[in-house]
Amino acid sequence: MLSKLSSIRHDKTQIDLVRMRQYRLGRVREQLKNLGYGGIVIFDPVNLRYATGSRNMQVFMLRNPARYAFIPVEGPITLFDFPNCEHLSEGLETIDEVRPAITLTYVASGDSLQDNAKEWAREIADLMRTHAGENNRLAVDYIPAAGAIELSKEGIELFDGQEPIEHARSIKNKQELEAMKISVRTAEEGMIRMQQALKPGITENELWSHLHQTNIIQGGDYIETRLLSSGSRTNPWFQECSDKVIQDGELVAFDTDMNGPFGYFTDISRTFYCGDGEPSDEQKRLYQTAYEQIQYNIELLKPGMTFREYSEKSWKIPSEYFANRYFTVAHGTGLSGEYPYIVYPQDFEEKGYDGVIEENMVLSVESYIGASGGKEGVKLEEQLLVTKDGVENFSDFPFESKLLK
Repeated sequence: MLSKLSSIRHDKTQIDLVRMRQYRLGRVREQLKNLGYGGIVIFDPVNLRYATGSRNMQVFMLRNPARYAFIPVEGPITLFDFPNCEHLSEGLETIDEVRPAITLTYVASGDSLQDNAKEWAREIADLMRTHAGENNRLAVDYIPAAGAIELSKEGIELFDGQEPIEHARSIKNKQELEAMKISVRTAEEGMIRMQQALKPGITENELWSHLHQTNIIQGGDYIETRLLSSGSRTNPWFQECSDKVIQDGELVAFDTDMNGPFGYFTDISRTFYCGDGEPSDEQKRLYQTAYEQIQYNIELLKPGMTFREYSEKSWKIPSEYFANRYFTVAHGTGLSGEYPYIVYPQDFEEKGYDGVIEENMVLSVESYIGASGGKEGVKLEEQLLVTKDGVENFSDFPFESKLLK
């Protein structure tokens, strides 16, 4: 185990971070230019890390708009950081200037919120005029209402910035793929520890902690969800990890949802069997059905397919499991779950959208199999690189042989 951890640490030194940052920033600017925008303001800390390589209190910033960046299509990039945090981005070639942020929340501003929003908007508008000239088309990934109102008064035309950011993030370069492999290996190490610790009498929370600890040891960031459950709590899916004691003979299902080293997301799922006994026929049936689904959909995946085509040709889920189906057949993975979402064909007209599966996209193929009102369910998922010839699986973590025979 220790040798594997040491190998991960060694691999991390081989990644050219400058090249990775410059590629990602170039992708953002290319998308902005294609859409005719003069620049973008980024608040989402995941998007901010993608575009600049800079991070600071990422989970805190997910709900506190206290850090943002202005990126013009051409010209210097200005990062607005949390008070007294200007030094955190020193040495990053992607950032030309750091200024103190104006936090547009009532908590931070109180009755001065409107005045602060006016000051914030004037500063952003000035940067747009300086670096985008007569182009007043500004993208924002998300923005506090007070800021949007005041920017409009400054004559800035606002556009949703999710489209250029998501399309930028969807195609990975070599450095990103190597970073993602390190994240996956970190998760696999945590999963090995979980498997070794899984004995009747352990709680769900205690079992889940082994993945968290391994991620932190390797410099990973956080885990986005608490998706580990056992026994009857595996059906329906999305029940969060608890202090329930895991019993002999129960299934234990989980989804890593792990932001690992370099911030890259590992999104793979497994279902374990607890104990030394023999799984029931029903447990085997559920597991083998989920396994069949992901293997079929992995074999189907190739570049050039449209999202609709992939959806329509995907494995046909039996009617007894349809009500509890997972919400996507496959989805993009990068610094988090991302574009595209490919839904079941039955959901396509209401929730789907079309596009093209491209080389160097990374997709996670999902399965949840559990009958409505059933005793247990099975969650399986694989994370795959789309290549010119098909796919490359990031993980070789084994499936449960007991449940496949």
